Order: sequence, then structure tokens, then C-alpha cells
Amino acid sequence: MSLLSPSALCTRRAAKRMASCAESPGAATQGLGPRVASAGCPSLDPAPGPEEAEDGDEEPAEVHLCVLWNSGHLGIAYYDTSDSAIHFMPDAPDQESLKLLQRVLDEINPRSLVTSAKQDENMTHFLGKLASQEHREPKKPEIILLPSVDFGLEISKQRLLSGNYSFIPESMTATEKILFLSSIIPFNCLLTVRALGGLLKFLGRRRVGVELEDYNVSVPILGFKKFVLTHLVSIDQETYSVLQIFKSESHPSVYKVASGLKEGLSLFGILNRCRCKWGEKLLRLWFTRPTQDLEELSSRLDVIEFFLLPQNLDIAQMLHRLMSHIKNVPLILKRMKLSHTKVSDWQVLYKTVYSALGLRDACRSLPQSIRLFRDIAQEFSDDLHHIASLIGKVVDFEGSLAENRFTVLPNIDPEIDEKKRRLTGLPSFLTEVARKELENLDSRVPSCSVIYIPLIGFLLSIPRLPFMVEASDFEIEGLDFMFLSEEKLHYRSTRTKELDALLGDLHCEIRDQETLLMHQLQCQVLARAAVLARVLDLASRLDVLLALASAARDYGYSRPCYCPRLHGVRIQNGRHPLMELCARTFVPNSAECSGDTGRVKIITGPNSSGKSIYLKQVGLITFMALVGSFVPAEQAEIGAVDAIFTRIHSCESISLGLSTFMIDLNQVAKAVNNATKQSLVLIDEFGKGTNTLDGLSLLAAVIRHWLALGPTCPHIFVATNFLSLVQLQLLPQGPLVQYLTMETCEEGDDLVFFYQVCEGVACASHASHTATQAGLPDKLVARAKEVSDLVRSGKPIKPVKELQKQNQMEKCQILVDRFLQLDLEDPSLDLDIFMSQEVLPAATTIP
Repeated sequence: MSLLSPSALCTRRAAKRMASCAESPGAATQGLGPRVASAGCPSLDPAPGPEEAEDGDEEPAEVHLCVLWNSGHLGIAYYDTSDSAIHFMPDAPDQESLKLLQRVLDEINPRSLVTSAKQDENMTHFLGKLASQEHREPKKPEIILLPSVDFGLEISKQRLLSGNYSFIPESMTATEKILFLSSIIPFNCLLTVRALGGLLKFLGRRRVGVELEDYNVSVPILGFKKFVLTHLVSIDQETYSVLQIFKSESHPSVYKVASGLKEGLSLFGILNRCRCKWGEKLLRLWFTRPTQDLEELSSRLDVIEFFLLPQNLDIAQMLHRLMSHIKNVPLILKRMKLSHTKVSDWQVLYKTVYSALGLRDACRSLPQSIRLFRDIAQEFSDDLHHIASLIGKVVDFEGSLAENRFTVLPNIDPEIDEKKRRLTGLPSFLTEVARKELENLDSRVPSCSVIYIPLIGFLLSIPRLPFMVEASDFEIEGLDFMFLSEEKLHYRSTRTKELDALLGDLHCEIRDQETLLMHQLQCQVLARAAVLARVLDLASRLDVLLALASAARDYGYSRPCYCPRLHGVRIQNGRHPLMELCARTFVPNSAECSGDTGRVKIITGPNSSGKSIYLKQVGLITFMALVGSFVPAEQAEIGAVDAIFTRIHSCESISLGLSTFMIDLNQVAKAVNNATKQSLVLIDEFGKGTNTLDGLSLLAAVIRHWLALGPTCPHIFVATNFLSLVQLQLLPQGPLVQYLTMETCEEGDDLVFFYQVCEGVACASHASHTATQAGLPDKLVARAKEVSDLVRSGKPIKPVKELQKQNQMEKCQILVDRFLQLDLEDPSLDLDIFMSQEVLPAATTIP
């Protein structure tokens, strides 16, 4: 096995070990000393197990964004510490309001935003607005301004070309390196190149992730990845919240509350059946980036449809089991780059690579017409087999775990094997040496032993005798006194000196040689980091599609059809993916909004009849189709949808400083100002947060504004209890408006809900029925219904006679009781005064 090593590694390793041994125990317990001592060379720290090695020590991911704005175009690049990769977006046009940049900020949530100190008015205004958002959720980024010279084109190119990247083989010449990077980085995108150069400058100055390392240790960069926003569907955080696409909850266990939040009942929660962490991360990424890219969506659906075939169930389950062994490879590569590799990292990497080979072999037997199977079969190259073979032949996993350090198997290095053989037979040999030493010692010495101490060597150890009180008493002829420890005296003798010369420092020599081999093995793995990164990308994609296929099989989902010319959605017998899991029975409903007819749907119906569920159902089915998932419907045709806007319920927050109605207005304003003819708008009970007349007027004005757009009107679903909207004919008649209602049936005093959408307009909200179901007293509900009928008919509201009569009787009884208590023989009693004080007050009108 030919492994090359850097020069002077053994000497440096021994020097650092001497430095760490000289530290006091108190300093070592703080954790800083050992880390600094091993910052520049390979080291192994004990770890409880592979799972903790993967997740336990992982620090929270940070994103550092660099952006440049010039002549209406953006250049964006960011560094993600979770995978130690630089992501870049080719030069993209943006409006003066920088909506694209705001979208990037919302998606990646950077910790810091780096840009040039020389900016135009638009960027200056944007940065000032961003800095003023004190209560921004999530937390606003730190804005860092660098001199404009740091973003120069030529100096940025030099930084990119001269960078130390572990994924580029060292054998490449300077010309080959330029050609290699040119195939990855778009050097024709000048703003992107300048943004990359400024990001590298910032990383080198801030030393992200390597703050405590030696200054010659650079920030690890394991790859360059393209970040694209093209064809993405715009969905804001309020929509994600009200549709319950994501829902974070506090962990119910008191022992895990501090570890963060857990996913509650949400769309992501029921579809997330991923077996590996990176698959779950990719699924969340897909959810935050729904796309209109039909080719990408179709490729996802092809894989899901393949795994849903009954004959492919076994292969799907087998592939899903292999996914559980795909671990956090970027974290391991980062540790290798920094020479902080742990024992368990090798075991985790070994299992990951062998599982990847299993995926490759399985995908080679699957139809190559499906792109994902073809990519896995071709791109999981023999480099994986080479890595697995090297690790399996070199690393002694059992020995490494037992000794909490890297150890190699026998027959790898003859010199190491010989030293281990000598070290194994050392105890019996030292016992024989000790017996000979005892023969030459004073007869008063009862026993002795020969011990070996790393970095010191072989010593003769004898017990401290009673007469040995002063330091001068420790001197023995022919022996060199070394130290006293635990009532034992340690000496160097002629024989121990001969042992030092003959055997040397075996422990340290073996460790140094094995550490050298570990470093060489790390270099072999890092040279193939590109294929490992590709393994993670494709394996996580397969994991997500297997999870979506599993959910589609269990919940009875069907494949959606994409129709770019439809400009809307057409759903047949759709179901709410969350509600159908919670309700005993669920009534499916159809929806259609396409063409130039019925683009605005006004949905009326009694309270609790299912209007809100219907709106959310349409939004969720559309969303699921736009992330490449099967949908809960018999059939679904999805057209070109560029955004989903909602106003369903208010996401109140004290930090916003806004009233509930103001929050509602902001949500509707966002839809009014940004929705296009390809947008889907869902509005539920808008206007109820203010005066009834004002709320009705606002709702009618918003709908009329959209109707005035004609064929360019968005696809709008409005659920409302403002029946006056129809009764007073506040909306213009025409083909754009369609009235729907929730079907019900009255049986005496009972109201039966069919939860079925049909054409028409509701005649009443039946709020009294809902109030009865909520547990309000029957008398109260009956009175409320009576008052409501009187108001509708324009008749005066009369007091309740029974209540008025009861009130008068109570007052009369009080008067009689007080009169009977009077002393009529009292000469000072004046009945006229008494009666004037106790006159019954006028009857109060009780509504």
C-alpha cells in the first residue's frame, strides 16, 4: 500500500504531545488545551458512538451571504457551515425594490450579509430598512461593509484561482486548476465572481469555523454549488403557517425541551419519512422552494410512480433500509480537512460508502430511462469501492474503539507489526529483567519491578523502605534516582538504559506511525471528496422520493398532471391531507379555476360547514403538486401557478406592534399588490375584525379591484359570512364571478352538514346552531336568535316580559320585608318619608 506522508509530521506530533502532557489537569478539563494541541495535525478524540459522532457534536449551521448590486443585476454567493460549501447564484436581474434579494434572505436566513461600502441609492435604502427591523423574525443578519477594492474583478479571480480546495487534486497544474474551476464557476458572470471574491475575503478575515485553529489552517471549502431561484413559486411565511405546511411545537419531554422544537401535525410531518438526515433536509428545502419547472417535477413524479407499482415494493423497502446508513459526510470531511477526525468517523464513513455501493448496484438493475436511477448507476463510481476497500483494509475498528484512537490492522506496515509484537511480549520480558535486578539490590529491598512510561522510558521501581526518610536516603549505588510517586522510588539502571536503547519509546512510535497512516488515508479520502458529495446529493434525493412514495401508498394519493396552458387548477374529489387523518369521515370536494370563467369564487355557507377546510384543501393540493408529490385527489391538473397568497387567519405577534385587523390588511395588501393572473389567492372571513359595514365595504372593494382586471385577474377563492355581499349586489355580474355554498339540510331545529360544495348562495349563517354546539345556554341562544330576526326585519326590540316581571316581583318582596320590620308604635316614624325612600324604580327595559 503506497501512502505518502508530509515531512516532519512525526516530529511535530511528538512535540505537540510533549506540550499537552506538560499542561496541568485543571487546564485540560476546560477542553481548550487539547483542541489547540491538536489543531495542526491529525488527532482522535474519544466518542461514545457513531450516532453521537454524527449529530452530538454538530454545531448550529451558519450562513454568511455576500451580495453585489449593479446596473439592475444581483450577484449572490453564500457559505454554509453545515456542508462547508460555497453556493452561488449566477447574475440575475432584479427590480429596484430588490424583491429577489429579499426572497433570498427569507429562504437562507443568513447570519451576516457582506457587501461593498460603495452602493447606489436602492441598495442603501434596502440595507437601511433591513437594519431597522428590530423585531424581524427570524433574527436580522449582521450587515458588514467591506471596501469596494475587496470586490475588484481581477483580485476576486485571483482569490478564486489561488484558493486551497481539498476537492482539487494536488497533482493538477496551475493551468489545469483554472480549467477545472472554470467548469464549475461562471467566470462570465462578473457580479457573481466579484461576490465570490468578497466572500472569500470575508471568510479569511473572520476565519469562520476555524477561529481557534492555527493561523495556517484555512476555512474548509468542500465544494462550489449553484443556487438557482428560477421557476420558484412565491409563498410567504403566513401561508406556510396557515396551511400547516410546517408547524413547530415544543418537545413534550422535559429532558428534550432545551434541544429545540419538534415538528407538530403538519404536511411536512406526515410526508417526512426520510431515513437519513440529509434527506429530511432536502425535503424541507423542496417545501421552501416549490417550483414551476415541469421537467424537474415530472422527474420526481416518475420515481414516485415507479416505487408505487406493487412489484416494486420490495426494492423500495430495501433501498429505504440502505438510506439509514447514509450519514453526515460533509461533517466528516470537514474534520478530516482540519485533522480532527474521530474514531467513529471512520466507521460511519465506511458504512456510508458501502451503503452507497449497495444503492448503486440496486439502481443498475432498475430502468435506466428514469434519470435518478441512471445518475446513481453512473456517478457512484469505483472511487467509492476504492475508499471502502482502503478503510476496510487499514482501520482496526475494534482496536480503535477499545483504545479511543486510530489503530491499523495487522499486515499493513511490517514495522508497526514488529513493534506491536515486541510490545505484546514486553510484560513477561520485563518480569524476567526485574528478577535479575533484584538479585543485585540490597537484601533489605523485598521486591522490585520494571515499568514502562511513555516519553520517559523503562524504569526500575522499588517500594520505599522505612529508613528512607530524607532525599539523600533515596540514593542507591549503581542506580540513578528519578522521582518518588505513590511510595515507590523510580530509578534508571544499566539494564533499563539498555532497554531504552534496544526497544525505544514503543508506544509513542506506534502512535506516531499509525497517525501518519491515518493522515495518508485522510488524503486519499479528501482527494475523492467530489464523489462523496455527489453521493450525498443523489442519495438524499432518492430518500425524499422514497418517503413521498411511502406516504402516497399509505394515504391513497394520485399523480397530478401539469398543464402549462391551464393557468389555474382543476381538482376532482380532492381531500385535505391533514383533516382526513383526524376526522372519522371526510367528504371530498372538487375545485376548478381555469380559463376566463369563474376566476373569482365567492363561497358562503353556515359556520362550521367546511369553508375554511375547502380553501386550505385547494391550497395544499396545489402546493403538493408544485413540490413534486402525489396529491390527495382522484385527479388533479395544475397549471402555471407562480404564487400562493392567503388571508385565512391572523398570525398575531406582540413584537409586530400591529392590531389583528392591521395584520389582516397587510396580508390582503400583499396579495393585491403582487398577485398576477397565474397566482392563487385564498381569503377567509376578511373584514370581520372591524365594523360590519366597513369590513363588508373593504371586502367588496378588494374583489371589485380584481374583477376590474378582467382576464388578468388572479384565481381567487373567497369564503365569507357577509351575505349582504350578494344580497345587496355589491359585486358586478359577469362570467368571472361564481357563487358556491356548502350544502346543508334543516330537520326541525337540527342542521345537518353535508360538507359538499355546490353552486348557490347561503341564505343564513346559522350562527345559533353553532352556538348551541359550543355549549351556550339554550335561553341565551334563543334570545339572540330572536333579536337577530328583529334586526333583520327592522322591527323594534322589545324587552323580555318574563324577566321584567321577575325583576319587579323581587323589588316588591324587598319592600314588604322592610315594611314588616318597622315599629309602627315609634312616635318618630314618618311613613311619608319611608315611602319616598322606598319607591320602586321605573321598570328597566331588558332586551
